[in-house]
Amino acid sequence: MSQKAEKLIDKKGLRLDGRKPDELRPIKIEVGILSNADGSAYIEQGKNKILAAAFGPREMHPKHLALPDRMVIRCRYHMAPFSVQERKSPSPSRREIELSKVIKESLEPTAFMEYYPRTGVDIFIEVLQADGSTRCASITAASVAMADAGIPMRDLVAACSAGKVDDTIILDLMDTEDKQGSADVPVALMPNQNAITLLQMDGTLTSEEFENAVNLALEGCRKIYAMQKEALKTKYVDVKEVEE
Repeated sequence: MSQKAEKLIDKKGLRLDGRKPDELRPIKIEVGILSNADGSAYIEQGKNKILAAAFGPREMHPKHLALPDRMVIRCRYHMAPFSVQERKSPSPSRREIELSKVIKESLEPTAFMEYYPRTGVDIFIEVLQADGSTRCASITAASVAMADAGIPMRDLVAACSAGKVDDTIILDLMDTEDKQGSADVPVALMPNQNAITLLQMDGTLTSEEFENAVNLALEGCRKIYAMQKEALKTKYVDVKEVEE
């Protein structure tokens, strides 16, 4: 039997990495870093390092997957074999297939799918280093990559997790909190539309705790949304300055 895990929140109310319960990890978003993709974004959120690339809208291959009245979004979420402590098999795991579907479905409401019938948009997400809440960071990066690709969108999608450790509701779970905590609630939001595009829960919460966790995650999404817009703006301000 392994020893009981250390307390995840100390007597001062701080977490293992020194954050307060309602604090996000440091986040850095860069836009347009892959020249071969139509749109791309890189996010660092805590120790997470994730790359997202978007291609399209383009003709759908194979053709039988095309829809006559709307665009199709395909998404591949993949964790690099070296992204976790114990080397992961390079082949897609059941979890990666599930998260690819979850991420795709959380991004679909934002795109004007009807503008591009019979076409497809492909989104590739590569997790270079994983440290908890990778699905949320991936959605955040993928949404920015779609915007960078010029895909017409109603809004950006920002995602953030909340959860419960040591009887405390916390924001933006890192790996240890994800594994040892008692609940994890990933949320994705289109802030301008005030529309939630992803809401999941893993673990056990009372209805009051669930409500608190969702509200905290939504607050986190809004803060991340401001960073997404800033990152996109920075790219185009830089481009304009170079041209001048």
